[in-house]
Amino acid sequence: MSELVRRDPRKEWIARNRLHPQHLEVLAEIGGGSVASEWMGPNGLMRRNPHAVGFMGPNGIRRIDRSGAQQASQATGRSAEAKDSRRRVTIENPAFTIAVVPDMAGGRLSGHDRDLLGLARQLADADPENPGAVLAIVYGEHKETTFDEAGIDRMLMLEGDQFDGYTPENRIAALQGVDREVSPRFWMLPDSTQGGGELGRRLSVRLGERAATQVWQVEAHSDSATGWRCTTRGAAGTTDIVRDLPRVVIALAECADPITETRHAAEAIELSQPLPNVLGRIEDIGEVAVDPASVSLAEAEFILSAGNGVKDWDNYHHAAEVLGATKGASRVAVDDGYMPRDRQVGATGTWVSAKVYVAVGISGAIQHLQGIQTCEKVVAINLDEGCDMVKRADLAVIGDANAILSALVERVEQYRAEQEESRNAA
Repeated sequence: MSELVRRDPRKEWIARNRLHPQHLEVLAEIGGGSVASEWMGPNGLMRRNPHAVGFMGPNGIRRIDRSGAQQASQATGRSAEAKDSRRRVTIENPAFTIAVVPDMAGGRLSGHDRDLLGLARQLADADPENPGAVLAIVYGEHKETTFDEAGIDRMLMLEGDQFDGYTPENRIAALQGVDREVSPRFWMLPDSTQGGGELGRRLSVRLGERAATQVWQVEAHSDSATGWRCTTRGAAGTTDIVRDLPRVVIALAECADPITETRHAAEAIELSQPLPNVLGRIEDIGEVAVDPASVSLAEAEFILSAGNGVKDWDNYHHAAEVLGATKGASRVAVDDGYMPRDRQVGATGTWVSAKVYVAVGISGAIQHLQGIQTCEKVVAINLDEGCDMVKRADLAVIGDANAILSALVERVEQYRAEQEESRNAA
């Protein structure tokens, strides 16, 4: 037998062509079951896949696929066995506690919350011999079922009418009670507009701590009093500031990688002392109805975005009004004059962070996918089941966009009519 290594030029060409339909299959074959990150090129040089998870660029910076397409393609290939094989972690006697107060927007952990929990896990697991526990403090009711997958060891549920709506005074008083009883080594909150940023700043004042805001990186440092130092954004995001990590940390999204390889106990605990009664000076009188058309794309929570696949624009505008959605558009729809420029979504338009983003007739150019990377749920309506937007979507509906929108509007109107009849009958 010859010891010469025989190459398959066609497979090497497919491995280099990311748009080829068999690209992922060939990379998996080269990698022995998993997507290969390196393979031998035609000239004997090692080729690297820059789209692989954790790929290090030439400047030593890890590159991140912000489109979400890579994660979506990998998620379809995961098996139930791989999910069950994650290591289970139970910390009976933690050396210390790190308290995390997630936003829980919509009653679920957001991507920002999971990044923050990943940062807390990084600090808690720094010393394997004396690990710490991550305590998550959640207000009111929630819909989350994967607290154990987010790296949480202890759960403290604070329930009651005093925490409903906008009640920062009651929430801070409760956190002060937790601080007196648990004495966390660090407090961590998300630097967001969902309430975490304000709550963290209020907490730092009450505790007499100088908080670090807009934290995006934390690393061990022996000369620091806490053993850690952080890098924060300053001067309106144009300058980085390095300082010792304080006790109150208010961190940005992508401050750390979320937990994916372990399952934690997420054990429920209770305080031994009742929460104090607070005579608040702020009264929440309820939400004010806002016209979705007047909401900017950057602040919208529900966006119905149209692309080249929309042919009946009157039907699209009517659907947006019935659903109460903020209107968005792809660059093609804007360039063709169907939508104004301020409604363009994407890297060349507006970056959005909606809770629900519905893409109607949008194929998914890389600039558009970059602009929706922080959206929690993406729904794609498209005729092409192989387009990038369908791969990125959490839910895909394959069919004619105009027909699907008409059916959706009809169903919503029918449901509202039935609800109105029930109220009148009662």
